[in-house]
Amino acid sequence: MLRKTFFAAITAALVVPGAALAAAGDSPSTPADSNAGPSSEQRLQSLEQRVQQLESAPPPAAPPAAINSFNPAVSLILSGLYTNLSQDPANYRITGFPVPSGVDMGPGKRGFSLTESELGVYANIDPYFYGAMNYSIHPDDIASVEEAFIRTIGLSNGLSVKAGRFFSDIGYLNSQHSHTWDFVDAPLAYQAFLGTQFNDDAVQVKWLAPTDTFLEFGAELGRGRPYPGTYGNTNASGKNGVGAGTLFAHVGGDVGVSNSWRAGLSTLQTSPQNQEFSDTNIAGNPVTNSFSGNTHLWITDFVWKYAPNGNPIYTNFKLQAEYLRRHQDGSLTYDSTGLANTASYNGQQSGWYLQGVYQFMPYWRVGLRTERLDRGSVDYSSNAANMATPDFNPSKNSAMVDYSPSEFSRIRVQFARDKSRQGVTDNQAFVQYQMSLGAHGAHQF
Repeated sequence: MLRKTFFAAITAALVVPGAALAAAGDSPSTPADSNAGPSSEQRLQSLEQRVQQLESAPPPAAPPAAINSFNPAVSLILSGLYTNLSQDPANYRITGFPVPSGVDMGPGKRGFSLTESELGVYANIDPYFYGAMNYSIHPDDIASVEEAFIRTIGLSNGLSVKAGRFFSDIGYLNSQHSHTWDFVDAPLAYQAFLGTQFNDDAVQVKWLAPTDTFLEFGAELGRGRPYPGTYGNTNASGKNGVGAGTLFAHVGGDVGVSNSWRAGLSTLQTSPQNQEFSDTNIAGNPVTNSFSGNTHLWITDFVWKYAPNGNPIYTNFKLQAEYLRRHQDGSLTYDSTGLANTASYNGQQSGWYLQGVYQFMPYWRVGLRTERLDRGSVDYSSNAANMATPDFNPSKNSAMVDYSPSEFSRIRVQFARDKSRQGVTDNQAFVQYQMSLGAHGAHQF
């Protein structure tokens, strides 16, 4: 049918002009004129032969760009570390801020080690959805799905929806993958209150306002799987539910052509049940306690960036700070594997960090970070006879220099003086490499 239509169109194209000329008063064709060229029927036969030849010929090879245009982008982050510590990392803890076993915190192991390496796959699924997965390989040879989510790209009015497992958009540092950090490790406040980072199985709704000033609002509802929640807490009684919720707002803009900034306010609410953690009792002996109740965390963040005339290639500076405040209210079971004495518990603690990173010439940067945790106020109720709040505020100071010969590679040296354990100072030195293979999406502000 298609071929008949094709030939009919060609016939019309050839015949109609001739008829039009005749109607306009041209002389009728003579035998001599017909010998001047092929007839319409001959032209049709010639075109038909050419179409048959094209149909029988093999298709031309597609260029590489066409072959890969619909394939996902794949990236691999390779990271390694040499660590020198003056104190045994096996005894690492943050005094007054106990966390469940298995929570990622501390300086890691001494000597050479493979730090977190990451395999990522990213692609637009269709005009309506985007998908991404990050598979993380940890230093202890444990592999886990760090992120695996879909996100809408076809909604209007600045609205987007994300679903799956992903790093929450609370705060500033939390949503960033570790290979984008400006220092080897996460600040103490992130370790104590978020177990380094909070990623949950959740759904997120975000709205970007149509204004010249950057302004976005978002909310997340999740399972409450990781710390500061507890795995499966919403299913402990066989019921459906939500174990964690967040709200966040970010605002930012430019100041002239050389400066830009962003500020944010976030909150995280979880309801851990029977959350076990190791602590030290009033006699200085290790003990296992458990907490059930509500954990409410507030985060404020601020970032200021400077690049002369808006060009960060040669020199630039970034100032970054966050303040975290946690309120816990519920019940604490002292010595859950033995005495199991349960009493009410109420605690308010906080922490902050401030860091600056300066690129003084192409490829080279230096940075300083200072941080501190505030023991706050803790009420153990009747368990005060067994537990005591240390009169100590953990702190840490770090300095780093790194060299990035390209956007795909970085070598960093960092020194830190860690006073997170009461009565102990840990002098730390790190040498780190980070290499990126393959396509990788742009990082956030």
